[in-house]
Amino acid sequence: MKKRIFLLTTMMVLTVVCVFGQNGKKFYKAGTEFADSKKYEDALIQFTSALAIEPSNSKYYIARGKAFEMLLKYEDAYTDYEKGIVFEPKNVDLLINLGAVCNKMGKYDEALKILNRASGIDKRNGAIYPEKVITLMGMEKYDPALKVADTALLFKENEKILYDRGQIYVKLNNDVLAKKEFEKSLSKEKTYAPSRLSLADLLLRAGDQGGALGQCNMVIQLNDRYTDAYLMRSKIYVANLDFPKAIDDISKNILIAPTKPEFYQTRGLYYQQFNQHTNAINDFSKLISLQPDNVDAYFARARSYEETMSFEKAAADYKKVTTLSEFDMRAQKLLKDAQTRLFEINRETAAPEIAILSPVPVMDTVALKGDSKSLQISGKIKDKSIIKSFKINNETVPLVANNGEYEFLTNVDVEGINKLLISAIDDYDNEKLLNYNLKRTEIDPPKVAIVAPYASDDGQVYLDNSSNTIFVEGRVTDVSKVKSIFIEGVTASYAVNDLNPSFTASIDVTNKNKITVIAEDFYGNRSETEFRLNRDAAALNTSNPMGKTWVVFINNSNYQTFASLAGPVKDVNLMTRALGNYQISNIITKEDMTKEAMEKFFSIELRDLVKTNQVKSLLIWYAGHGKFINDVGYWIPVDAKRDDEFTYFNISGLRASMETYMNYLTHALVITDACESGPSFYQAMRSDLKDRNCSDWQATQFKSSQVFSSAGYELAVDDSQFTRTFANALSNNPKACIPIEEIVIAVSTAVGGNNQQKPKFGKITGLKDEDGTFFFISKQ
Repeated sequence: MKKRIFLLTTMMVLTVVCVFGQNGKKFYKAGTEFADSKKYEDALIQFTSALAIEPSNSKYYIARGKAFEMLLKYEDAYTDYEKGIVFEPKNVDLLINLGAVCNKMGKYDEALKILNRASGIDKRNGAIYPEKVITLMGMEKYDPALKVADTALLFKENEKILYDRGQIYVKLNNDVLAKKEFEKSLSKEKTYAPSRLSLADLLLRAGDQGGALGQCNMVIQLNDRYTDAYLMRSKIYVANLDFPKAIDDISKNILIAPTKPEFYQTRGLYYQQFNQHTNAINDFSKLISLQPDNVDAYFARARSYEETMSFEKAAADYKKVTTLSEFDMRAQKLLKDAQTRLFEINRETAAPEIAILSPVPVMDTVALKGDSKSLQISGKIKDKSIIKSFKINNETVPLVANNGEYEFLTNVDVEGINKLLISAIDDYDNEKLLNYNLKRTEIDPPKVAIVAPYASDDGQVYLDNSSNTIFVEGRVTDVSKVKSIFIEGVTASYAVNDLNPSFTASIDVTNKNKITVIAEDFYGNRSETEFRLNRDAAALNTSNPMGKTWVVFINNSNYQTFASLAGPVKDVNLMTRALGNYQISNIITKEDMTKEAMEKFFSIELRDLVKTNQVKSLLIWYAGHGKFINDVGYWIPVDAKRDDEFTYFNISGLRASMETYMNYLTHALVITDACESGPSFYQAMRSDLKDRNCSDWQATQFKSSQVFSSAGYELAVDDSQFTRTFANALSNNPKACIPIEEIVIAVSTAVGGNNQQKPKFGKITGLKDEDGTFFFISKQ
């Protein structure tokens, strides 16, 4: 019975081992596939999983070590190879791998011991000797390295070992034999870049710059991302004193490998030799950011700082070198020299620097309020030595020392004078003189305008919600800079250095029917502007499916060269009364607009108003003269000239302006009681008008871009049946809302019945339209 239990237990253990062993092989196989595809990070994960199952499998350690090695993680590779050797102490290939990693880490003594151990196990393994050559060269044992290289040749003569032999001869100062070895290497493999570049170096030293350049160019033709080739070619260009090309080659290396410190050091030195010290400083600074303890970088940058007369920065770099190299006497001597030079320059030439902070001079002039009798002046003085005298108009002004600078604040008597003479003298009698003219400024107070919420010309601010707090945006206009802006005691935010600045503030308007904005400029001119709060639209917006709705009337009546009109004023008044029964948040009326005013309003002012006030539905109504020329519709500005089409306002330009704020709008409706819109602006409806209902959320929430025009070529009379019928349709509407389509039908029927041209209704060409429509929502 016991024997049977023992056999069962043994079988179970073997089964578990087999299962785990199979799983380990699966991970190993997956890792090998990743490694073959050069996906070494993924390979590491698989090999680590395999080792978790079979922690004594040396093959897995070797595989993971190679993956670490390909990722340049030599410490990790070293650890894995060492673990592998624990399980296979006589694995020569594994010992060679470990020796190679030691070479890459610069551990040449350890590498030699490991490789000697490998050759002791199997001295016929030819892979040992090329690696040992690298070890001995790293230890600067060139004669033994040459003998080992001879041994390596007995096993296999290839381009790499011939290249190594050439390098050994270079170290032994035997350029003739070195050249032969490099040429032999290239005869084995003509594309072997290290041999070709080493040959270029020999040719350069021998004075054959053309031959050297040819070798480099051959390498670059085969691989235009080979940085060693650009580096070698740059040395050839430097030998020819062609620094721009040398710098260009190193710049290519930096593009290829932007984190390699040696490239920045090389290019910085080239810039120094080419006398471009600012560029050199930039490169040495980048080098220092990559290698903060690089003494040579600080030395080199200090030299360029000296060349650019930046002695303080040079001294700081020399001091840093002294910190890094406590016993470096050269660094200490350079630091002392820099400090001595700095002291001498300050003593001989450094006059005090005076900065007037308030009021800020412009060129050679200081401005002050026109009726001022005194002027408050503040500023700072910088100097490396002590200021022994500071005067303004021959009156001594006290100074306060603060963090290496001097500060002053004083009131100067300016009654009856038009000059300011400022003088500062330091302990070495270096003197700074400033001479300013006094210019007396205007005494007009700043002007205040509120942009959002919308404020009308008569000072009403239209609130669109019932919140107790409003966010105010506005602008102050003044010929002088603004000193302060307060709204109901709250300090507004604005750019203090801007002329005519915009301002913002959050204001509590609980139980208030007005707000006051107080603005003061730097010369004491002060204004108090009162704005009345209009809350009529606040209740409308909550129940209006069209959102905040604005109407803009353009009323052009008083023309300069066209006949003046009384009709547009009547039309606008008629429409304003008709719209009084509907949920309109704001009505803006623009009268007698010039072409410039129309272009500015539609492209800039209206855009800003729509965006700032979050308008969702916009109606633009034009009343005035119009023209229809060559399939193009025009509105006639009041300053337009007869028979000069250029002076007219092209309504296609209106569409271009509207494109800039259509993203903020849901509905846009343009109505023109002047002329046909023209095919470039108007896209006719392709079917009968739909029945629309304001309970249809798609109709109210989907975008619409619509136009309705009277279709007359020019407004010739002052009595517009188009407008009268439109207003009647609004005034006599018994329903909760009326869509524009219903008004279009009413107007078209009335106008057509009087044998007038039928009005045109359609979509605005080029503007986004999702088949929504414009509703007029009753206040019921």
